[in-house]
Amino acid sequence: MIRFPISLDTPVTFPGPPPARADVIVIGGGVIGVCTALYLARAGHEVLLLEKGRIAGEQSSRNWGWIRQQGRDPDELPIMVEAIGLWKSLAAQTNIDIGLRQEGISYLASDAQQLARFEAWLTHAHAHNVDTKVVSPAETRKMFPNLAGDYAGAMITSSDMRAEPWVAVPAIAGIAVRESVQIVENCAVRSLDLEAGRVVGVVTEAGRIAASSVVLAGGAWSSLFLRNHGVSIPQLSVRENVAATEPLADICAGATAGRDVALRRRLDGGYTLAPPDLTELYVGPDAFRALPKFLPRLRHSPFGQMIYPAAPPGFPDAWGTARSWEPDQETPFERMRVLDPTPNRRRIEKLRRDFEEMFPALGPVRLKAAWAGMIDTMPDIVPIVDQCASLPGLVIGTGMSGHGFGIGPAMGKILAALVTGDAVGHDLGRFRLSRFTDGSAMRLGPSL
Repeated sequence: MIRFPISLDTPVTFPGPPPARADVIVIGGGVIGVCTALYLARAGHEVLLLEKGRIAGEQSSRNWGWIRQQGRDPDELPIMVEAIGLWKSLAAQTNIDIGLRQEGISYLASDAQQLARFEAWLTHAHAHNVDTKVVSPAETRKMFPNLAGDYAGAMITSSDMRAEPWVAVPAIAGIAVRESVQIVENCAVRSLDLEAGRVVGVVTEAGRIAASSVVLAGGAWSSLFLRNHGVSIPQLSVRENVAATEPLADICAGATAGRDVALRRRLDGGYTLAPPDLTELYVGPDAFRALPKFLPRLRHSPFGQMIYPAAPPGFPDAWGTARSWEPDQETPFERMRVLDPTPNRRRIEKLRRDFEEMFPALGPVRLKAAWAGMIDTMPDIVPIVDQCASLPGLVIGTGMSGHGFGIGPAMGKILAALVTGDAVGHDLGRFRLSRFTDGSAMRLGPSL
């Protein structure tokens, strides 16, 4: 049984060594990178995926395990609809039970205003034939007979799914390897290898590797990697705390978010818990640089995050983390193989108490594990999915803003198409890199 989440203690599965060349190199072994590598291989390319630590060692095994269409930004929604089908297909291609269950996701409305926001979002659901509906307080009570407190209703999407992230992403990596993707863990990419300003490969701690195209799917580390090449993106990382309970009575087959607790049923009979609307930001140099772009978001939700004056040493935006280096120098990526933040124990204990109060019939709730992850987020809460005009040969897929696990297969397919020049099948205008430099206003969609 895989210990959750995946960490530096997890044994290396893909030790290498890396080859001297590949058609395409994917940087980052999270769900986005793994899925991109898989679909590139299916397009006939020799693909090398390089991961500085462990496959799914960071946010891809630390997330809630939700695969949701509900509440998505409208520009992400059609991609997420495609992802639902891709998840089903991938689950059928492995003999590992990744915990994929189509048992729905529900949001509980605390008051009439929140319920009105849910009802407004139904327009987007209907436009893409998503089966979301809003139900009354009586129907909500019938769905959750053990739920304490009064709610104005709920929004439900029965076709949404859940899975065990620490099992699912390594399982997809296994599919990729069987389809000729070469994966190497414990191999940090220090920089791009450039000739006349164009990407011709990468420089790793194990040496140079040639490739005509590179995909950067580095999660929380992407901004730091790009800054060393003179490309600035307003990406920050926020900590989110998660807990896992011991097995409990069945109160919710799928996943639910209420006032203070978001929860998901796990295969082992317990629940994964997280605070639904509170993240923690460590202030560093990038936070100050990105502040103008984040102002609309801060004005919209001024109390949606806790702020700390400094990140722990070695974190991507820590004050002491190097911002530039030469290809022959050790980098921050080697110094921190897996970004494994310590959970906020006070927040975890409050989360446990809130869950007990939400479902008092459960009795005392015991936790079997607690962890934290760093979510790479953008000012408008949608990612960058684009070719990098200033570094031809580089494709960027980052800033998934906490949405990466569920949408991962479809985003991987899109990134592969950006490399190959095939039709992506979706409008990517909202996700372009240039939106941060072309004078565009930061537009916050109705993401719920």
